[in-house]
Amino acid sequence: MNLNLGLLHGGSILEGLSQRARSFVANHGVRADAPPLEPYREQWTALGVPGEVIDRAVAYQERWGGLVLPPAPVYESGPRYLCADLPEPAREGGWWFMGGEPRASVAFGFMIGPNGEFGLRGDSWVPLHASVEGWVESLALARHASFWAKQVTRLHGDEVEALSLDGFEPVEEVRGIADMWWRGPDSLVALYNGEAECFSGQAAFRVALVYAGLDEWGLRGQ
Repeated sequence: MNLNLGLLHGGSILEGLSQRARSFVANHGVRADAPPLEPYREQWTALGVPGEVIDRAVAYQERWGGLVLPPAPVYESGPRYLCADLPEPAREGGWWFMGGEPRASVAFGFMIGPNGEFGLRGDSWVPLHASVEGWVESLALARHASFWAKQVTRLHGDEVEALSLDGFEPVEEVRGIADMWWRGPDSLVALYNGEAECFSGQAAFRVALVYAGLDEWGLRGQ
C-alpha cells in the first residue's frame, strides 16, 4: 500500500527530504492512524512539561505519527512506526520524548532528543542522527544501496575498526552523529555505532554494511 501524497498533511511529511527519501516514503511508507496529542496539553502542563516541549511533541505526532517504513538493517529492524508520547526530562538536560514504537523487545528506546535528534536511549542517550529526517534518509539509502550493489558485506566489532575509509566522503543528508554513511568511488559504507555507545562502548555491537560495485546512479540515486 503506497502513501497517497494528497493525504500527507499537504505533503509536509516530505519536506526537508532528498528526492531519494521522498520517493522511498511515498512508495514504501504506510500511514496508520495516530492519536493527536493536543488533547493532553493540559494534563502534561500539570505534570510540569514546558509548553514549548509539548509543542514539539504535538508537531512531531502531526507530521510523523503513524508512519510505517520498511525495516532497518540494524537495531532489531528499527521502529515499527513513528510516534510521540509524554515528554520526560533528560538526564543530560532538556526534554525528550519517544520517537517510535519498537518492532521487538529491545533494551533501548527510540527517542527524540532535546535538540530534535533521533537516537537510542539505553544505558545512556546516544543521538544517531541530528533529526528524524536523517533517520528516514538512512533507511532510504539502505534500501537503494542494497538494490543496486553487486555485493553487500556485513562487518562486526573489530572488523569495523579495521575498515579503511580513505578516499570516502560523508553522505551529508543522513545528518549522522553516532551513525554515518560514507560514499567512495564505487561503494557506500554505513556505520552503525548506536548500540555500542548506548551500552558502555562495547565494540562488539558496532556494525558496518559495505555496499560494493555501485555505478554513479547507485552511489547517489538522486
